[in-house]
Amino acid sequence: MTVIIVLSAAGVEVARALKAQLAPAEIHGLAGRVSAEAVDETFSAAAKHIGGLFAAGRSIVGVCAAGILIRAVAPHLAEKATEPAVVAVAQDGSAVVPLLGAHRGGSDLARRAGIALDIAPADTAMSEVRLPVVVDDPPPGWTVADLRPFKSLAAHLGAGGGIDPDGDIPFLAPLPKGTTPVRATVAQRGDTGTIATYIAERLALGIGAERGADPAAAIALATKVLAEGGYDPRAVSVVVSLDVKADETAVHAVADHLGAPARFFDRAALAAEEARLANPSEIVRAAVGVAGVCEAAALAAAGPKARLVAPKTVAEGVTVALALAPDPVPRTVGRARGHLAIVGTGPGSAALRTKATVTALAEADVYVGYSLYLDLVEDVRGHQPRHDFALGDEAARVRHALELAGEGKRVALISSGDPGIYAMASLAMELLDQGELSDAARRVAVTVVPGVSAAQAAAALSGAPLGHDFAFISLSDLLTPWAVIRQRLEAAAKGDFAVALYNPRSARRTTQLVEALDVFCAARAPDTPVIIASNVGREGERVRHETLKTFDPKEVDMLSTVIIGASTTRRF
Repeated sequence: MTVIIVLSAAGVEVARALKAQLAPAEIHGLAGRVSAEAVDETFSAAAKHIGGLFAAGRSIVGVCAAGILIRAVAPHLAEKATEPAVVAVAQDGSAVVPLLGAHRGGSDLARRAGIALDIAPADTAMSEVRLPVVVDDPPPGWTVADLRPFKSLAAHLGAGGGIDPDGDIPFLAPLPKGTTPVRATVAQRGDTGTIATYIAERLALGIGAERGADPAAAIALATKVLAEGGYDPRAVSVVVSLDVKADETAVHAVADHLGAPARFFDRAALAAEEARLANPSEIVRAAVGVAGVCEAAALAAAGPKARLVAPKTVAEGVTVALALAPDPVPRTVGRARGHLAIVGTGPGSAALRTKATVTALAEADVYVGYSLYLDLVEDVRGHQPRHDFALGDEAARVRHALELAGEGKRVALISSGDPGIYAMASLAMELLDQGELSDAARRVAVTVVPGVSAAQAAAALSGAPLGHDFAFISLSDLLTPWAVIRQRLEAAAKGDFAVALYNPRSARRTTQLVEALDVFCAARAPDTPVIIASNVGREGERVRHETLKTFDPKEVDMLSTVIIGASTTRRF
């Protein structure tokens, strides 16, 4: 993910324009000069922060002077082949200058930044200025096998030389012909350090697996099949299977090992490949509804002109096959598994969002949530459409998010506070366990991204009222009978816990908080501290300090959290 650095308030609008074009991206601003509400993260020491990002391999676009970026990353410069992209953008958006990382997408990053600002990048590298092609930064579907010979190749071309291509390399067509060899291959070659070689991502690796197959065995089999065919593992564009295997760990282990995306096809797509199968099986048909999985998936991904170059191989409950296409195989064939991130955004303030929250929001394809919660993260939203739901539509909201993820999308289900505390995570788990969902929705990957809870934020505004044992209790009786809630209140009072009361009062629920107060008044001293925190982290934030004796339930609404101290809680 790209990080956009902004050092003054004057550069914020340019940074926002860049973020929309460069998504997924984050804006990091210099504390004291840029409002925390205007950015995703703040920092206090520019050189240290920029250098740390560069050392961690993050691409950087600095809305600042080029010199600042150069001095910040200079101590971390090492290998040209591995350094991330660094691009300088003038504070007023009048210039885009790529500085580093052309080998890691720097040229493309500068180009996209230029599109955002409607200007042309100020290219200075020889490949951009004198050559029609950046030879060591090939388009999608191609990988440079070894960067070492490309340096001399660029110099040779810059001096007026030409190439003698071995294989079809269409993106090099604008270059003059000559005597310098350039190769395109899918094979494992031992001389890539001396001959400029591109790996063409023309292989699709199909995989089938018994439920719960050993991931290590799957990786070993895939590695063996590639080695026996003499194929470079980087030539594998996708790892593919039947959609009912979308949640199979072994499939994803192989994809992760090869650095290729895992993609999936439905039965109809695999059935259409039966005439081309080398090893159709009625046993497999009886089990999953098609005559073959690994061969059919590989052929479906590689296309109608592809051929099987490694038919089905079986070992330890796993099957693997390879199909070779005449051109690079798109990494977007089939569909992805889909991913649901249940994201806790904290109480509402950008300053109280976690780093993991910002990352999950940036990586999502679509946002789903209650309209108020979506409004609270509108400053983060870029290309993502938002799917708004009303208060009270929680089950429909979660089901919609899961079904969208089942289509292969990355979905962020927005929850205020922490999603696991009286929020969306528990409902999502219930639906996955027992709800009426499509098969695809049940197989999505699910991540719960924690957030700062309302009680934590309220406590922090008052000191440390939750510094010892405490309990969270919701007074909402929509899903829990009031008799059960009262029993829990009495147990917490008897156990002398500090207690944070969630959902304390609404326009229709006015008696529960009064009863809760009676329970604690019977168990604790009248001067026991009580905290009422409203709109924490949002406009209108207010914290009031009362006691059990002075506390008035009518001052509380649904945007409030109430913390009742234990017998040992003291105000000073």
